[in-house]
Formats: sequence, C-alpha cells, structure tokens
Amino acid sequence: MAMTMAAKNEMTIQVRARVVLANAVGSPEADAVLCSREGTLYRVPSIVLKMTSGFFRSVLALPPPAHSSERPIPIAEPDQVVTTLLKLMCDGLEIAPWSSLSAIGDVLALAEVWETPGPISVIRTAITAPGLLAEPLRVFSIAQQFGWAMEAQTAARATLTLDLYDGAHQDALPNPLMALLTLHRRRRDTLRLLLDASSMFGAGNDEMAACANCHTLKDNATWRELKARMFIEMDRRPLGDTLYGLEMKEWPESAACWGARCTGCAKLNYDKTTTKRNIQMCVLQLPDTV
Repeated sequence: MAMTMAAKNEMTIQVRARVVLANAVGSPEADAVLCSREGTLYRVPSIVLKMTSGFFRSVLALPPPAHSSERPIPIAEPDQVVTTLLKLMCDGLEIAPWSSLSAIGDVLALAEVWETPGPISVIRTAITAPGLLAEPLRVFSIAQQFGWAMEAQTAARATLTLDLYDGAHQDALPNPLMALLTLHRRRRDTLRLLLDASSMFGAGNDEMAACANCHTLKDNATWRELKARMFIEMDRRPLGDTLYGLEMKEWPESAACWGARCTGCAKLNYDKTTTKRNIQMCVLQLPDTV
C-alpha cells in the first residue's frame, strides 16, 4: 500500500530528529523536546534547560501536557541558531568556529530571550577575536547593547581607521543617532562651502584683492582665522546662531577681523555689518532636516 504524503513527512522529521539527537545536543533518553522553525526536534535533558535558562525554568514548571514528547516546545528560530545555542548550554559539546557577526547576533538574540547567562558569557569572550573585529562598528554595537565596557573600548579603538560618515558604514550604526550626526556634519560642511565662496565674501576670499582706496594688496589672514573659528563653533553649536549674534563679539578672531586695516591707507578691510548679515544668510540656508 502506498505511503501517504503526511506519513512521508512524519518519517522525514523523525529521521532528522534522530540525527540531531544523536549527534548534536542530547540523547533519546532526554525528557524535554523542542521543535525548531524548520520542524527539527531536539530532545534535551530538562535539568540542563532549567539550570541554564530562566525562560525554560518557567516553561518547564508548567504541568503536562504543556510540554511532552507528544507536544514539543515550539522555537521560532532556524536549526543553525537553535543547535548552536543548545550546544553552548550543554557542557562538553563542541561548536563550530563563528562564521560571522551575523551568526553571533542571531544566537545572542535567542540567548537573551532564553535568559542564558552562560552562553552569553562564552560569546562575550569571542566577540573581539581578530576575525570578528574586522567589523569594529558591529562589534561596538553589540558590546554596547549588552553593556560590555571592555569589549566596547576595544572595538572603539578599532574604529579609529574609519570615516564614520562614509555611507558604507551607515548600516552598522544606530539609524536615528547616525541621522542626527549626519545632519550636524552636513550643516557644518555646507557652511564652510558658503563661507569660502567669492560671491558673498569676495573681499576676504580673493587672495589678490586690493584695497579699493589705495590699491594695496590686502592681507586676509584675519578673515581666514575667523572662518576657522566659525567652523569650530558649528561643531559646538550646529544651530549656527552664535556666528552672527552677540557671542561673536567676544571672540578674539572676530575682533581682529573687524579691526583689520589696509597697510597702505589704514582703511578697514571688511564691512562688519554687511559681512555679519551675509553670514546670517548663509546659516539660514543650511539643511535642517534629517
């Protein structure tokens, strides 16, 4: 008599289960059965689950038939993740070398749900291995998430070769924070381009500009120093309002710039009112959305 499709599927699951039970995380005599997302059955000693996992201490405290060999505990994760974590929970079972940070992240996520401090501590010792530290931003993100200060510092040092504002690294950083940092940087860099333009600030940016009164070549050093101060100020306060407000009056760079005079006829090099108005116009043009 031909075997039905349901019977074939059941036999396939049983064969897969026997392989997993024999070679991965337990023995046929173990009394707790888990079922992965892919339908693989894992038979594990309940005492191991209770000792290593807060999640299973609660689940296995429920009376039958909440859990039994006939009613496996469903796990919404794939075989690779479940097998690796169960091996870490069962002393003496070897795991394969970590293939990627993505694999570590998947196992860590399940370990956190299962409340398994032992496996999490084992993974912590591996997170800064040279092969994994090749992705320092992701290592830093994981270390920060779990409060691993020493590992976060190691990863932070490894990021010093990277331009964090490069689009290639955007996905490895928390999106909301990265969006804010990028907005601040865009405002600063856009202002620098506007301040360097000759259309608004020709008197200071034209290195060959001469005094309109006596035609002596101007020394624009004080304007360059004021621009450098404004660039630094944009890092401190990206809103930019201090670049043309009362605070600017206290800067030695602005005092030197507004007081700079032609070496030939002593005429002021720059019109303070016009220049400050142009600076304000530049600030008002800066991007203000993420």
